[in-house]
Amino acid sequence: MSGPDEPIRVVVVDDHNVVRKGLQLFFGMLDDIEVVGEAADGRHALDLLGFLSAEEALPDVVLMDLEMPRMDGIAATAEIKKLYPAVEVVALTSFSEAERVHLALEVGAAGYLLKDADADEVGVAVRAAHRGEIHLDAAVVGKLTRSLRQPAETGAVLTPREREILELVARGHSNRDIAKALMISERTTRTHVSNMLGKLGLVSRTQAALWAIREGIAPGP
Repeated sequence: MSGPDEPIRVVVVDDHNVVRKGLQLFFGMLDDIEVVGEAADGRHALDLLGFLSAEEALPDVVLMDLEMPRMDGIAATAEIKKLYPAVEVVALTSFSEAERVHLALEVGAAGYLLKDADADEVGVAVRAAHRGEIHLDAAVVGKLTRSLRQPAETGAVLTPREREILELVARGHSNRDIAKALMISERTTRTHVSNMLGKLGLVSRTQAALWAIREGIAPGP
């Protein structure tokens, strides 16, 4: 993992060589992001992260294609978050595959990005994931909110503080940002986020953000 003044370490996982090479070329032009590995499928990605872990050189962020042979991005994301919880995963998807992003979010993906997104937006998504923030692609957020599974409970079960934190989560703020804004500790913020997710029957901050947008608690991107 990178230090505070070091480039964000990224692994690119996609079964299309042109996508991997294109992202490598783009990140090669940036000072704050570097590609430290690439993989053509989920199985290869896990092997690579195992090697990097042994070298104490895990990436900060994995850009993960969802549709791949041998092991798809959803299964790979689940394994990565189980084995290396500090590694953030951003799902790469096409608009037609957008509904599958829910499965990736359920197993721990921090956000999602359309494959035809502008190069600058890819950098924005990586930086947001590294900061512990949420990146929602505006082009697909409507489709995702419509297909979002109904939570076990409604927003009425949330305390005023939890609703306040939910709105800030939906706006993309990290726990550190929320703690500063509300003048509480990061530990208290994490507790509130965990309680909020539990009450809504959701498993990720990104799911909570999508739900908040759908329910009108927070504006869309």
